[in-house]
Amino acid sequence: MTFRTRREALRAILSGSQCLRPGSVYDAMSVRIAEDLGFEVGMFGGSAASLAVLGDPDIALITLSELAEQMRRMSRAAALPVLVDADHGYGNALNVRRTVQELEMAGAAGLTIEDTLLPAAFGEARPQLISLEEGLGKIRAALEARRDSALVIVGRTAAAAVTSVDDAIARATGFEAAGVDALMFTGVKSRADLERIAAATTLPIVLGGPTEAMTDWDFLGLQRVRIAVQGHAPIAAATQAVFATLKAIREGVAPKDLPNLASADLMDWVSRSALVKQRGADFLGLKK
Repeated sequence: MTFRTRREALRAILSGSQCLRPGSVYDAMSVRIAEDLGFEVGMFGGSAASLAVLGDPDIALITLSELAEQMRRMSRAAALPVLVDADHGYGNALNVRRTVQELEMAGAAGLTIEDTLLPAAFGEARPQLISLEEGLGKIRAALEARRDSALVIVGRTAAAAVTSVDDAIARATGFEAAGVDALMFTGVKSRADLERIAAATTLPIVLGGPTEAMTDWDFLGLQRVRIAVQGHAPIAAATQAVFATLKAIREGVAPKDLPNLASADLMDWVSRSALVKQRGADFLGLKK
């Protein structure tokens, strides 16, 4: 599947009528598993990227080159369309151009550019936002940098949690007028707030962290929410599994007695062992 085909698949999701839960992916194995399980779209979150690449929390330490290279590895491993959290675009509007170029070449189906001030300002414990004017400059730069018109550019705002829902609507309508393909909101707390946002905008919505009161998929679909991101549990589950296994080994548990290991069949499936053996037979004359 070409990169453009993946992007067109993401656009079809955004233009549909259903709200989907994406598979949270962060490396070659996780994206393959998500694809094999039938997820229609993957989400490569900033927190998952920071953990997978650096082992650090999500405080804007990961670099663009590290993010793009991880996306490139995932694009090679699977054809699942992936929406990438590109944070603030790694700098000002000119840096955003570079971010779009790198992620487009790495095979991302789409990316989000947010209005959070990153990294955090000195002496400020609470999240801050850049001005709408600066945010619009970033969005215009992102759209101008795009070479494949199918690449999805999503304008993202955290204003609902940081300032107000009114501010979130003002920012979103500005991003919409600038030409983004979809809008992403984080920090929306209630159904009423989401209904206000949906009534004031027209584009497909990506919703980050919907509250339990909002996780009615029919309701979300009616509010034009096409993707609802429910955190990044897979990397947390993987961390727990690695921790428990290494702890058991350290405490003397024999390999044959370790619980919850992937079967040989599952490892062969995820690593595409049969396909690799076939290629060895075809190209190296190896016996299967």
